[in-house]
Amino acid sequence: MGKFFGTGVILATAFVHMLPDALDNFASPCLSEGWQSYGAFGGVFCMISSFALQLLELAAVNNIEKIRAKRANENASLDIEKTHKSASLDSRSTDLTAKDLPIDQSTCDEHPHDHVHSAGLFEDEEAFKHIGTIILELGIVMHSIIIGITLSNTDSDDFITLLIALVFHQFFEGVALGTRINDMNIKGWKRPALMGLLFILMTPIGCAIGIGIHSSFNPNSSSAILSSAILDSLSAGILLYNAYISLMGQEINHNTEFRKASFSRQFTCFISMYCGAALMSLIGKWA
Repeated sequence: MGKFFGTGVILATAFVHMLPDALDNFASPCLSEGWQSYGAFGGVFCMISSFALQLLELAAVNNIEKIRAKRANENASLDIEKTHKSASLDSRSTDLTAKDLPIDQSTCDEHPHDHVHSAGLFEDEEAFKHIGTIILELGIVMHSIIIGITLSNTDSDDFITLLIALVFHQFFEGVALGTRINDMNIKGWKRPALMGLLFILMTPIGCAIGIGIHSSFNPNSSSAILSSAILDSLSAGILLYNAYISLMGQEINHNTEFRKASFSRQFTCFISMYCGAALMSLIGKWA
């Protein structure tokens, strides 16, 4: 439930919180005529980040395939070596009884090799999870910095409302990211702790940046609007690609275990995803 709730949160964050803001900023009259001459820059940058992630994932898949081929060649070499060793033992031991024959553990015990193959496949699946989660955190971190800068430069009249909305916003994003980090099955605590700490610190760091530039920061300047628009659209592309390909595609459509699950389990998962999207969309009214 937490995993699918997080997927809904990620989708709503991209569709409700990032992409509309990016489109509005690109349409701002404060930008130069060149930026206003084309009304779909938000979609273009969103598409560019999706293409970049697709290339990154393709490179990772190619690397995994090379590792698989290398393992297959190593296993084939071991099998050939075992065959020659067995033939040599047979030729030298024709006058011995079966009781006196030396036992070669590498030829008798085949189960460890099966475990090796299974472990290799498991490592490949874990590699995809790691890549997807790191990409997800990248998109969330970029958005968190923008949130911090915006919060620290908000007028006092709107500050309390925005702060409360952003607390829930970041809480739900933390749930989404935390469930994915937990699903990575990382041995040890250092990497999960580092990823969690990175998420925790990004909004305060954004606030510190906003406070540091508060005296000279003009939210209506062309540079501030343009940078916010580009970062929001890039983050939206990252989250959308990750949500549809890595989360929904792999967890639902291409997951045999999920397709074979009971109707009640599937229904619960979908309702959890829709609830996450609905709550995050509701927060979009204030933040």
